[in-house]
Amino acid sequence: MTFQTHPLGADDTMPNSPLPLLAASGVLAGLDADTIAGRFVANGWQGTWVYTIFDYWHYHLEGHEVLGCASGSARVGFGGENGLTLEMTPGDIVVIPAGVGHKRLSATGDFAVVGAYPPGQNGAITRAGTVDVEIAGKTVAGLAVPEFDPVTGRALTPWLAK
Repeated sequence: MTFQTHPLGADDTMPNSPLPLLAASGVLAGLDADTIAGRFVANGWQGTWVYTIFDYWHYHLEGHEVLGCASGSARVGFGGENGLTLEMTPGDIVVIPAGVGHKRLSATGDFAVVGAYPPGQNGAITRAGTVDVEIAGKTVAGLAVPEFDPVTGRALTPWLAK
């Protein structure tokens, strides 16, 4: 599996991260939500859930996050209004560094993702603009980088090489 890497710098409302957003297309194609969640858990990620992506800019200060598309499709923004837009379809994944803003821009009615977090981390929501960006950036910088890829269980080399 090869990740595409997307660096996203801070903006006025979100710290984003020195770690790049990681994206891979179709790596979980044909798997249902329960199977995707099981794969994440088997590879050391926890706190799985199945839902959509919120339609407002938000980020996580207390955890990195993986999202695996289980059904439907969506256009998802990352990094803020001047950031990156990706189309998510079944089987696609994104590994979102803590601090990287994200928002569902549009979606089909059946769009659903499976989310999970590295051990000891969580997805507490921070809305864009509610925390000073410099303070949020320092909080994010203190989080441990996950050791393992949530899909294969191998070393998460795109981040470990930073």
